[in-house]
Formats: sequence, structure tokens, C-alpha cells
Amino acid sequence: MLTPEKPAGVRAREVRTRRLRHHVLFSGDGGDGPVVVFVHGNLSTARFFEQDLAALPDGYRGIAADLRGFGYSEAAPVDAVRGVRDFADDLAELLASPEAGGADRVHLVGWSLGGGVAMQYAIDHPASVASVTLLASMSPAGFGGTRDAEGTLCHEDGAGSGAGGVAPGLIDALTAGDSGEENGFAPRATVRSLYTRPPFRLPPDREDLLVAEILLTALGNDNYPGDSRPSPHWPGVAPGTRGVNNAISPLYCDLSEFAEVASEIPVLWVHGDSDALVSDESMADFGHLGKIGAVPGWPGDEYPPQPMVTQLRAMLKRAVAGGGNVTEEVFADCGHSPHLEQPEEFRELLGRFVEVNS
Repeated sequence: MLTPEKPAGVRAREVRTRRLRHHVLFSGDGGDGPVVVFVHGNLSTARFFEQDLAALPDGYRGIAADLRGFGYSEAAPVDAVRGVRDFADDLAELLASPEAGGADRVHLVGWSLGGGVAMQYAIDHPASVASVTLLASMSPAGFGGTRDAEGTLCHEDGAGSGAGGVAPGLIDALTAGDSGEENGFAPRATVRSLYTRPPFRLPPDREDLLVAEILLTALGNDNYPGDSRPSPHWPGVAPGTRGVNNAISPLYCDLSEFAEVASEIPVLWVHGDSDALVSDESMADFGHLGKIGAVPGWPGDEYPPQPMVTQLRAMLKRAVAGGGNVTEEVFADCGHSPHLEQPEEFRELLGRFVEVNS
């Protein structure tokens, strides 16, 4: 599979910090205009944002790095007990590096898992953040295993969240480097049915690139998906302490403090109306899969579908009640990737938001 060239104006560079060897995409001329930092999601890379980097207005600077264990960045282990702080701390050191050109106040754009990283970064470094765009962002209560708008655990061990919730067929496909169309668990099917809303299709060369980027993911207990342990509670698995999927388990990931931060930092929340991943009926959530009969033994109201969108909306309402400026934009006929499915609309919206808040 040939890897397409990067768009004009986008350049790749290796940046070494104390914590990590980063693979980073940059755009812009290094001036003093707004700095927009794109943070990708799980099973993806910075190249999912390369066209957005290229489309930034003149005078802007863009930065997008592969997170640890993804793309060409170092596959350093993820300490899941810290939630998503390993990723946020990596980003902080990268932005403080000379190669980032003094990016001391940035506009963060976080997609899915990247939304959680952006929230954590803003919690830890509020004075360094000009705005936050949450793009189909994960819930502040993590992924899986919670029951209500407040993010209450279904079980004290986080049963059903974490690495044990990843389909073995997906791991097998990643291990085999499967880039084909036949396997419903392989990355191409994931892009077509979960990242985007069918029948939408990316151009073939673009789809090929993103599939190839997914296949760069570092696999194992320290990275994707992480380790797991048995649970006496349905569905019988609980998160371990290592790896990316455990880092977003509600057992360790609690981003509720972002409500206070967002009372001072403008927030744009963009999501599709047909998101199959971050949803109150997520196709990757055991509660929903049990309810529709896809996973046997569902215990009913003891383990309801996680209300992910409801949780994020409730948290942002607290920010507004505290004086925050929050804008929600829902894209019609759109799945988990507004920047891929409706790129012009997303870029126009993002551009206005950054300009107003710079």
C-alpha cells in the first residue's frame, strides 16, 4: 500500500522530550498568530488531521502529534492508573519544547480520546489554553461501566470497561496487519462503520492512508488495548492497570473537574447525530450491546447503556452555570468523525471559533 504524500504546507518532524520521542506534524510559518493543537483519538494518528492542518488560515500555526503508542511516536507504556494524564503530560512537554515554537497559549482540538486528553490538559494547565474544541469527545466519565449522568460506576471494579471490552477479532486483525475489506473486525470496516456513518466513504487513497495509520498502533498490555482481569460481575472482565483502554476506564478516568475550568475557557462541542462510538447507545459499550442481545447474560437495569453524550452535556451545563461560554453544534447525518465526513463545515466552524477567542 503506497502512503500518500502529506498536503502542501504540512511537514513532519521528530521531537524528543524528556518523556517521549514524538512524531509531530506542523503547519504554518512560525509567526505569532493563533496556535491550534489537534489531538487524535484511539486507534488513529496525527494524519487524521493533516488536511485540517493544511487548511488553517494564513498566520496560524498548527500542531498534531502521534500520541504515545500510536503512529510513529515512541511506544512508551501507558500507566492507566493515571487516567489520560500520561498523554496530557506528553503534550505539555511537547508544547514547551523549542520545536513547538513557544506555544504557550493554544487552541486545543480533541477528537474522541483526544477530547479527554484536551480536557485533562486544560485541567492541569488552564492558563495555557485559549479555547477547547471537543470533537466527538469521550465522556468525562470515561468509556464503559457507568450508569447515569453523574458517571456512577455500575460495579466498584469497573466491570465491562477497559481493555477487556475490545473485540478479540479486532486485536487479531491488527496483529495480522489486515487492511482488507472482507473482515468485519479489521480497521477498514472500523473506519467505514464506526468512525464514519454509512454509506459515507472516504476517497480510496484517503481511506487507504488512514487504515495504514491505524495498523501502526503498538499492541500489547502496555499500549493497545492494555491488560485486563476477571470480574465476578457481568460481563466478567474488569480493567487492569496498563494500556490505553484502561486509561479511559471510569475506574481511573474522571474529567469532571473540567466543568470548573470550562467556566473560564471557551468550549466548542462538535458531534454527529449518528455517532456509533460516543453515544448514549454506543456500539462499543457493553451496556448497550447487552441490551440489544449482542452480549448474553445482560443483567438489565443493574448495567444500563452508558449515557455518554448525556454525561458530557451535563458536565458542560455545570460549566455554563458557572459562567462558562459553551457552544454545542450537532452535525446532521454524521458519525464519529465530523472532520472527515463534513470537513468544510467543520473547518469553517472551527475557524470562526478560534478567531473570536484569539
